[in-house]
Amino acid sequence: MVYRRKIQSCFLLAFLAVTAFFISDVQGQVSPPTRLRYNVVSPDSVQISWKAPKGQFTGYKLLVTPSSGGKTNQLILQNTATKAIIQGLIPDQNYALQIIAFSEDKESKPAQGQFRIKDIERRKDTSKSKVKDPEKTNASKPAPEGSLFTCKTPAIADIVILVDGSWSIGRFNFRLVRLFLENLVSAFNVGSEKTRVGLAQYSGDPRIEWHLNAYGTKDAVLDAVRNLPYKGGNTLTGLALTYILENSFKPEAGARPGVSKIGILITDGKSQDDVIPPAKNLRDAGIELFAIGVKNADINELKEIASEPDSTHVYNVADFNFMHTIVEGLTRTVCSRVEEQEKEIKGAIASLGAPSDLVTSEVTARGFRVSWTHAPGKVEKYRVVYYPSRGGQPEEVVVNGSVSTAVLKNLMSLTEYQIAVFAIYSNAASEGLRGTETTLALPMASDLQLYDVSQSSMRVRWNGVPGATGYMILYAPLTEGLAADEKEIKIGETSTDLELDGLLPNTEYTVTVYAMFGEEASDPLTGQETTLPLSPPANLKFSDVGHNSAKLSWDPTSKNVNGYRIMYVKTDGTETNEVEVGRVSTHTLKSLAPHTEYTVAIFSLYDEGQSEPLTGSFTTKRVPAPQYLEIDEASTDSFRVSWKPPSSDIAFYRLAWIPLDGGESEEVVINGNEDSHVIEGLLPDTEYEVSLLAVFDDDSESEVVAILGATILQTGVRNLVIDDETTSSLRVTWDISDQSVQQFRVTYLTAEGDRAEEAVMVPGRQNTLLLHPLLSDTEYKVTVTPIYADGEGVSVSAPGKTLPLSAPRNLRVSDEWYNRLRISWDAPPSATMGYRVVYKPVNTPGPALETFVGDDINTILILNLLSGTEYSVKVFASYSTGFSDALTGVAKTLDLGVTNLDSYQVRMTSLCAQWQLHRHATAYRVVIESLEDGKKREVNLGGGTPRHCFFELMPGTKYKISIHTQLQELEGPAVSITETTLPFPTQPPTTPSTPPPPPTIPPAKEVCKAAKADLAFLVDGSWSIGDDNFNKIINFLYSTVGALDKIGPDGTQVAIIQFSDDPRTEFKLNAYKTKETLLEAIQHIAYKGGNTKTGKAIKHAREILFTGEAGMRRGIPKVLVVITDGRSQDDVNKVSREMQLDGFTFFAIGVADADYSELVNIGSKPSERHVFFVDDFDAFTKIEDELITFVCETASARFKMMEMFGLVEKEFSAVEGVSMEPGTFNVFPCYRLHKDALVSQPTKYLHPEGLPSDYTITFLFRILPDTPQEPFALWEILNEAYEPLVGVILDNGGKTLTFFNYDYKGDFQTVTFEGPEIRKIFYGSFHKLHVVISKTTAKIIIDCKEVGEKTINAAGNISSDGIEVLGRMVRSRGPRDNSAPRDEENCPALPHACSCSEANKGPLGPPGPPGGPGVRGAKGHRGDPGPKGPDGPRGEIGVPGPQGPPGPQGPSGLSIQGLPGPPGEKGEKGDLGFPGLQGVPGASGSPGRDGAQGQRGFPGKDGPTGPQGPPGPMGIPGAPGVPGVTGSQGPQGDVGAPGPPGAKGERGERGDLQSQAMVRAVARQVCHMARYNSILNQIPSQSVSTRTIAGPPGEPGRPGAPGPQGEQGSPGMQGFPGSPGQPGRPGERGLPGEKGEKGNPGVGTQGPRGPPGSTGPPGESRTGSPGPPGSPGPRGPAGHTGSPGSQGPAGPPGYCDPSSCAGYGMGGGYGEPTDQDIPVVQLPHNSYQIYDPEDLYDGEQQPYVVHGSYPLPSPYSQSYPSPHLAQPEFTPVQEEMEAAELRSPGISRFARRIAKRSAKTPERTRANGKSHSQ
Repeated sequence: MVYRRKIQSCFLLAFLAVTAFFISDVQGQVSPPTRLRYNVVSPDSVQISWKAPKGQFTGYKLLVTPSSGGKTNQLILQNTATKAIIQGLIPDQNYALQIIAFSEDKESKPAQGQFRIKDIERRKDTSKSKVKDPEKTNASKPAPEGSLFTCKTPAIADIVILVDGSWSIGRFNFRLVRLFLENLVSAFNVGSEKTRVGLAQYSGDPRIEWHLNAYGTKDAVLDAVRNLPYKGGNTLTGLALTYILENSFKPEAGARPGVSKIGILITDGKSQDDVIPPAKNLRDAGIELFAIGVKNADINELKEIASEPDSTHVYNVADFNFMHTIVEGLTRTVCSRVEEQEKEIKGAIASLGAPSDLVTSEVTARGFRVSWTHAPGKVEKYRVVYYPSRGGQPEEVVVNGSVSTAVLKNLMSLTEYQIAVFAIYSNAASEGLRGTETTLALPMASDLQLYDVSQSSMRVRWNGVPGATGYMILYAPLTEGLAADEKEIKIGETSTDLELDGLLPNTEYTVTVYAMFGEEASDPLTGQETTLPLSPPANLKFSDVGHNSAKLSWDPTSKNVNGYRIMYVKTDGTETNEVEVGRVSTHTLKSLAPHTEYTVAIFSLYDEGQSEPLTGSFTTKRVPAPQYLEIDEASTDSFRVSWKPPSSDIAFYRLAWIPLDGGESEEVVINGNEDSHVIEGLLPDTEYEVSLLAVFDDDSESEVVAILGATILQTGVRNLVIDDETTSSLRVTWDISDQSVQQFRVTYLTAEGDRAEEAVMVPGRQNTLLLHPLLSDTEYKVTVTPIYADGEGVSVSAPGKTLPLSAPRNLRVSDEWYNRLRISWDAPPSATMGYRVVYKPVNTPGPALETFVGDDINTILILNLLSGTEYSVKVFASYSTGFSDALTGVAKTLDLGVTNLDSYQVRMTSLCAQWQLHRHATAYRVVIESLEDGKKREVNLGGGTPRHCFFELMPGTKYKISIHTQLQELEGPAVSITETTLPFPTQPPTTPSTPPPPPTIPPAKEVCKAAKADLAFLVDGSWSIGDDNFNKIINFLYSTVGALDKIGPDGTQVAIIQFSDDPRTEFKLNAYKTKETLLEAIQHIAYKGGNTKTGKAIKHAREILFTGEAGMRRGIPKVLVVITDGRSQDDVNKVSREMQLDGFTFFAIGVADADYSELVNIGSKPSERHVFFVDDFDAFTKIEDELITFVCETASARFKMMEMFGLVEKEFSAVEGVSMEPGTFNVFPCYRLHKDALVSQPTKYLHPEGLPSDYTITFLFRILPDTPQEPFALWEILNEAYEPLVGVILDNGGKTLTFFNYDYKGDFQTVTFEGPEIRKIFYGSFHKLHVVISKTTAKIIIDCKEVGEKTINAAGNISSDGIEVLGRMVRSRGPRDNSAPRDEENCPALPHACSCSEANKGPLGPPGPPGGPGVRGAKGHRGDPGPKGPDGPRGEIGVPGPQGPPGPQGPSGLSIQGLPGPPGEKGEKGDLGFPGLQGVPGASGSPGRDGAQGQRGFPGKDGPTGPQGPPGPMGIPGAPGVPGVTGSQGPQGDVGAPGPPGAKGERGERGDLQSQAMVRAVARQVCHMARYNSILNQIPSQSVSTRTIAGPPGEPGRPGAPGPQGEQGSPGMQGFPGSPGQPGRPGERGLPGEKGEKGNPGVGTQGPRGPPGSTGPPGESRTGSPGPPGSPGPRGPAGHTGSPGSQGPAGPPGYCDPSSCAGYGMGGGYGEPTDQDIPVVQLPHNSYQIYDPEDLYDGEQQPYVVHGSYPLPSPYSQSYPSPHLAQPEFTPVQEEMEAAELRSPGISRFARRIAKRSAKTPERTRANGKSHSQ
C-alpha cells in the first residue's frame, strides 16, 4: 500500500516508556548510550531503541536532523526511556540521529547513526522469502468461502460489534474494516433464532447502526456490513461502551435471556475519555469483551477493556492491512467461549434468593456498618464485597448465614464505596445486593496562624485534631523557580506549634498542615506569609552638591549590616560607577561631571545578601561663573571691573574687553584671589563689551560672563527720579553733577507715542519740575538734557505713570421703602470732583435717571421709585479728565400690592373677589373690566376691606378684576385675575343639529401599552386600489396606529411608504413624536397610483427607512406591515427572506386579488399569525383587532434574560463567580458559572407584574463534565424567604428535567421529563432548550424538536418581592448557602430532601411541598421524593460466579433502580364549575379587546363633583436607557494562564462532531411552533461569517464513577497542594504512601502540547448610539442667540441589532440566529447561589431643599438734587439680561396634564397665566 501525505517540518516523537522524572546529582563523567537499533513501525514512523549507559544521569537528548538540511528537532527523554518512536518521516529521506545522556552539568558523547525508512524496509525484505504473502494478497477482498474457520457449535450468542469510526482511521482504511467485519460475520451461523449480530459505530458520539433483532439472515447482516457508512469524529471509547450497555444489550434491542453475550471492540487509537468504569460495567453485566487494536491503539487500554485472560481476548495489529491475520484466532476463541457460556448457563441453578433492603449506618471516616434482610432458604454464609468507586482492589468480609450485618473497617476517608452482598448457599451464590456509601472526611487541623515572621523564619500554630497520630507540615517558596524547593516536617500529635527557619528573606511561602491518621492524611490546611525583606538604608539625603562632587548621607536601619554598596550612574546611562564602604552613614562622591544628573542606589550588605536599594537622584551644578560682574568709577579713559568669586578653588581669571564699534580685543590674566581690576587706556565716550571667565584647579572653565561699560563724556545730570504721581501730574527731580550747565531741557512723551512731545526749559541751578496736566493712567517717558555754552550734554531718561481714575467701592443698599431706598459707597483713594449716580428699573420699561453729588457726599436717598421694583444702580467717580468705571449693584423697593387674590360666589350676573390685606394699605382701588367690550367700573375701599362683590354683570362674560393698593398718595401696581360669569342654561336639543365632532385621539389598547418598536407600513398605492378604497386603507392605518400607546423615541416609531412603480416615503420613523401629529399626518397621505412593485418597496424600506439617519434604534424590534391587493410585478421572496434573517418581522395583508402564496413568502413564520387575507377593503375591521394584538405583542417581546442578569461583555466582570470563555464559539463570548457564582436579580426588576399565563423560557447552554451529579435549578424564582416559586431543574445524576410552580389554588405541582432525548442535554455539548408553559400544558422542545408535553394546572401569580436566580443547587436554601457537601449531622429539614437518620432516609412528607420541587434524585441520593414504588420485575437469573471478586451485576433485582412509584390516589372528581365562568376558576382572565367606538351620546345632566379617585397602579418600569458615553479604552488585560494540556488529539481531516458549524446549526434551527402570548427571554441573532475551526470533543457519556488511579504506580513525592498563585483552595492531596521503590512506568505516548487559551476579546470602544430626543415642551419666549455648540460625535453605522433579529421572543420571527450574539451559559460543577437581602434594594434619593430670605424695610428720607435723564454718552441704559436654566443632576422633568373644567365651572386665571384653585 502506498502512503501519500503531507509531511510537516517537525516530527512527532513519542515515548514508549514514561516514568516519573527525578533529577539526581551527577558524579563524574556521563557514559554514552550504545546499541542503536531501528525498526519501521509504519510507513512514516521508525522506532529507535538503545542500551542505557551505566552510572547515574538525568535523561536523554534525542536529536533528529534531515540530511538534506532543515531544522533539528530535539526531544528530552527521561532516564528510564530506552525506546522512542519518530513519526511524520519521509520514507526516501535520510536522517541523522544523535542520542546524548546528560546530567545537571555534564553530557555524554553522542551515540550517532543514520537511517532511511526505505533502506530499513529493504534490509527487512531481503531477509524474508520472496514468495508473496498470501494474506496480503487477500487483504483487499474477503476470503473465499471455506478458506476461513466456521463456527459449527449449536450454541447461540448475542454478539455486538463496536467499531471506531473516528477521523484517524480514514475512508480507505475503513473499507478494510468492512472486509474484516464481513469475514468475522461469515464465520458464525447467523439468524433470528441462531446467533444474532448487532453493530454500533462511535466517534465523538455513538450511534446504533443496527440492533441484534434488525436482520434475520446472515446475508442481510453481510449486506449491512458492506454498506456500513463511515462516521468520522473524535475517539470517545468510554462513552461508546456505556452506550451499547444501555442500548444494545436490552430485550427491546434483541438481547435474549439465557444466551451468551459477546462484545467486540475495534479501535485504532487511545480513547479521549475514561474506559475503565464502562468496561467494568459491561463485564459485571455478564458480557464477555474482546478488544482489537489497530495501528496507534494503546495495548494497556485494550487490556483494561477486554475480559480475562488477555491472551485470548486482546488483539493488536500494526496496520489495517494485517487485520485479516487475526480473524481465525478471534472467531475460534469466540466460538469456544459461546459453547462454554452455554454450559455454564444451563448448569446454573434455576433460582436463587438474594438478600434485600441494603442499609448503611454508623458512617465514620474509616468505616461504616452494612445491614440487610436475610435471603430465603438456607444460607450458609454472606459475602460482603466492597471497593472504592473510583477504582481499587475489591475486599470482602464473610459472615455467618445467621448474621445480617457487618462492619467494614480500615476504609479510606471521603471515599465512595461500592457494596455487594451475596448469599452463599451450599452449591451456589445469589445475585448481589448492591449499594453505595461514602465515608466521612478525616478531621483536619484548623485556625492556622503564621506569626513571629522575621527575615529568615516564621512560626506556625494551629488547633490540633483529636485522634490524629501526628502532623505533617509542608512549606515552599512561591517564587518562580523556587517552588520545587519544598520541605517537609513531621511531628507528633502533641505538638501544634513550631518554628520554620532557614527561609529566604522577602519571599512568599505557602505552609500546609496535614493531620495524619497513620499513613492517611486529612485535607490540607494552607496559609501564605512573606518573610521580611533585608532592611535597606533610609532617608537618603544629598548635600554640598557642587559642580564635581556631592555628599551623601543616610540612616542605617539594622545593626547587622556589614557595609554598603553605593552605585551611582549618569541618568543617561553613559557611565556607571560603584563603591563599597563600611558601616558608615555618609560618603562624598568626587570627580563628577558638572551639570549632570546622577541616580544613586545604596544597598545594605548582610551575610544573607544585599537589601533592596534606597534610591535618589541629584544634579551637579554648572561650573560656577563669577557673579555680580559690575563696572563703576568710569572716567573718560578708564573704568573699574568688579565681581564676586564663585568658589575658593579658582586658579586664575581671564578678563577681556573690546569696543563695540570695532577694534582690537585685549585680555589680561588675573590671579584667582582677586575680585576687581581697573582697565585703563580706554577711548572716551566709548562703549565696551567686557567678558570674564574663571579657570578652576581641575582645569575646568566656567561660562563666560559679559557686561557693557562705557567711558564718559562730559554730562551734568545724575539720579533722575519721577515721583509724587497723581491722576494728572508727575514730579521730576535730578542731581546736578556739573556746575557749568547753563540750562536743562525737560521733555515728556506718552509711551505709546500717541501725543506730541512737549518740552520745558529750566535754569541751570533748578533740579525739580512738576509736569501737568497729564492723562490719567498713562505711562510717560521723561528726558532731562543739560545745555552747555558749547552745546548739549548727555541726556538722561526715566519712565513715570499717572494714577488711574479710581471707582467708588463697597456699594450698600438700605432704608428700602415702597417708593424710595438709600445707597451708600466708599470714596476711592484718589481725590474726585464728585459722583454721578444712575439708576434704572430692571424688569419694567422706563428711562435711566441720574443725579450728581459733591465729592464730600457718599450716600443718597433715591425717591419717587416704583413699588416692588428691582433697580440697577451705578455710581461713577468724576475727575477732571473724565469718569471712572461704574460701581454697580441692584436694589429693590418694597412691594405695595395685595396677595392671595381670588374670586368666589361666581354667578351669571355677579361675582366676588377677596384678598389678603396689606399691612400698610390706607385704601384700595378695585377695577373690574369686561374683556369683551372693554367697559370698566371701579370702587375705592378702605384699607381694612378684604373683599368686594360686583353686580349687574353680563352672563357668560370674562372679566378682569384689578386691585391697586394705596398708601397715602402712593399707589402700587395692579394685582389682577380673570373670571367668567356663568352662562345662561341651555336645553339639550331633541335632534343633533350639528355634524358629528371630528374624530378624537383613539385610546391605546392594553396589549399595546408595553409596545416599543420601529414599525413601518408599506401601502399599495397602485391604480387597482382606487380613491375610495385608498381612503379605507387610510382609516385602517388610523385605527391601527391609534391603538398604540406612546409614539416617539421612547415608544413606537411609525413610518409609512406608499408604493406603486416606485416607492415614496410618506414620512420616516423619527418624523413624529406624538400620536396626535402622527395621526394627523396619516390623514393627509395622498393617493399615488401606478403599477404594483412590492419587492422594490421592501428593499426601499431596508435601505431608506431602517437606518440611523431615519431614526432606527438599536435593540428595538423592527416590524413591517405590507398591504397589497394584487400580485407583485417583481420578486419579493429574496429581499423578504434576507430581511427576516436579519431580524425583521413581516406581516402581510392581502385584499381581493392578492396572491396568497406570495403573502406567505413575505410574512414571517408561522403564517397563521403573520398573514391575513380579506375579500374587500370593507373587511379590514374583521382583522383589525387580531393584527393589532399580534403587532403589539411582537413590539413588546424584547426581554433578554442574559442582559438583565448582567451576562454581557461589558458587565459580566461585575457578577461574582462568572467568567467569559471562548468555549465552542471560539471568539464569541460564553459565560461560565463557577461554584462561587452570584447570578441573581430582584424579581421586581425583571417581572414587576409577575409572570403571564403563557410564556416560553429559552436557554442555549451546555453542562460541563465536572458539574455535580445532583439536581440544580437552571432558572428559578424565589420568594422573600428564599423558597422556590417556579423554576426549571436539571438532575445531572438522574438525567431528568423538571418544571415546577404553584397552581391557581396554591398547590405545588411538578412535571418531570425523562428519556433519551432529555438525556442528550446532559452531554457536554451545546443544546437549545425551550420550556413552553401555557395554562394547561408544559412542553419541552430540545434543539427545535418537541420531546415531551404534560398537563398542568393553570399557574397562580408569583410574588415580586423575591429574587430570580441562574444556576442554583436545589439543596441551597439560604441567602448564603453553597453547594459544598452538606453536614449530615446538622442538615435542615428540606422538602423532598434528606433528613438525619441512621437509614439516611427521611420520613415521607405531607402531600403539599412547603419548599422546593420534589425531583427524581440521582441514583444513590438520600431520601425519596415520593412513596416507594413496587419492586421492578425480576430479570433472568444469571449463573453463579466463582468465589472471588463480585459477580457481574445483573440487569434485574434491586441493583437497578426500579420504575418510579405510582402516583398517589387520584382524588374525587370535582363538581362541575359554575356555568358562565371562562378559564380556570379563581384566576383572573385577561382583559378583553376594546370594542368598536359607539356613537356620541347626548350630554348628561350635571352631576355632583365626584371624590378624587385613588392613585392609579404603578406603571411598568421604563425601558432601559440608551448606552452611556463610551469610556476610554482600558488597558489590555494580562494574558491568561495557559490551559492544561489537552487530551491526545486525533490526526484527521476535520474537527470533532460538534464543531462550531454544528453549534451554529443548533442555534439556527427553525422551530415551527405556535406563538405564545409572552416570551421571557430570547436568543438574539446576527448574520456573520466565521472560519471553521476544530471544536471541543463531542458529547461524553453519562459520567460514571471516577476511574481508578494510574496503573501500578505507587504514590510519588507528596505533591505541593495546588499550583501557587491560582485562586481557590489547594487541590485535594493524594493519599500519601510509603516512600518505597520507584513504581513501574506508566505505558503510553506523550500527547502533544495543549493549545494556549485564546486571548479574551478586546474591550469595546465604538461610539455609543446618540440618545433619543426628549419630547417637546411648551413653546417659551424667544431666547437670545447662543454660541454654536460643538459638533456631536457621529452615530455608529447601521447594523442588525441582536435584540431585533429573528428567534424566539421577537414577535414570532423564526430566523436563524448565529453564534455572534448567542448568550451561552456553561453550568459549572458545584454551582450555587449566594444572596444578601440587603443588596436587593437601593435607598431612596434625598430630595433637594432650597432656602431663601428677604430683608425687611427700614424707612429713611433726605433731600437731594432731583434726578434727571441720564446722558447716553456716559451710561448704557439698555441692557440685556441673560436667562439661565439650572437643572440639578439626576432630576427628570415631568409633565402634568390638568383636566379641562366642565362648561358650568367658571374659568379662573391669574394675570400671570397660572391656574389657581380654591
